[in-house]
Amino acid sequence: MAIITLTTDLGSKDFYQAALKGSILTILPTATIVDVTHEVPSFNISHAAFVLKNCYLYFPKGTVHLIGIDSVFSEHTKYIALKHKDHFFVGADNGIFSLLFDEKPDEIVELNIMQDLKYLHFPLVDIFVKAATQLARGAKLKDIGVPTENIEERMLLNPVIERDIIRGSVIYIDTFSNVITNITKELFTKIQRNRDFTLYFRKSETISQLSWHYNEVPEGEKLCLFGISNHLEIAINKGKASGLLGLHLNDIVRVEFHP
Repeated sequence: MAIITLTTDLGSKDFYQAALKGSILTILPTATIVDVTHEVPSFNISHAAFVLKNCYLYFPKGTVHLIGIDSVFSEHTKYIALKHKDHFFVGADNGIFSLLFDEKPDEIVELNIMQDLKYLHFPLVDIFVKAATQLARGAKLKDIGVPTENIEERMLLNPVIERDIIRGSVIYIDTFSNVITNITKELFTKIQRNRDFTLYFRKSETISQLSWHYNEVPEGEKLCLFGISNHLEIAINKGKASGLLGLHLNDIVRVEFHP
């Protein structure tokens, strides 16, 4: 079964998304197309990387993930395909892959698929679809590109550690208005060493206990937990934490561990 996932900033009100899917089905009518999201803020590769990073491993091995973020053609644009953990990825070499993976991909090629000048302004259709459908049919990376070793590097803002304090920031707000920080469970556990803690945010707001589930506190009460992404989340049980607590992207949070 050929599965192709789509992660783009095309939105849903225009014709671009339909053109992309139609192009896939024209070449590979048997393809199963899965929308990861088309609501990534325009050109926001860090947002797209966070979303795809937390879901791609749930798909069967051999799935092809097409990424349409900041892919507009220019003479300096480089389009690549790569293999990582038995999954294939196609997209622009704009730094997103360095944010998507914690280690170097297994294999990388720069795409050498011929471009139709008529579609030069829409590489998702003319280049990415051709690469993705060939991979979905079983082609090797070497069949669609030239091997390369390097991809563009981008850096995310990492938490700052000061003895018994972790200073982090908000990196994502989901549909439920849960606030996700850049503090991972691995880092939290490493610094905590089984000690009590206090999570500070928005001046006077604090939380001093980890929850396992959102409903461990009464409705309307705030909580923190490690969700599916294994990042520290601030939430309100059946409430919208971002709006009610006044938390936004890039806001600072602080965790202090006590003796």
